[in-house]
Amino acid sequence: MLRIAIVAALLASPSLAQDSAEQSCKYQADVVAAIQKARLDRVKERDVAQAIADSSPTWPENYNAAIPLITPWVYEQKMRDVRKKDLGAAWLELCLQQ
Repeated sequence: MLRIAIVAALLASPSLAQDSAEQSCKYQADVVAAIQKARLDRVKERDVAQAIADSSPTWPENYNAAIPLITPWVYEQKMRDVRKKDLGAAWLELCLQQ
């Protein structure tokens, strides 16, 4: 939960002021889902940011700053959980509770 609070604080910059809290959480959840997909695709942790950039993500570019902050959390999860759980949905739920 601390990681979510840190990422949320970093993304609460003036350039993101136009995004509602709900929209910001949705973008963050999309980032988490992309990182989860990279892990499932066996992308090395150090290459995740580039792999996601190459996939032309649909969120605003400034959300890419969250990738190096969230990647370690996803890669710390047991592969069994990465396969079976929707980490993006879990992130969205926790983020909306902030």
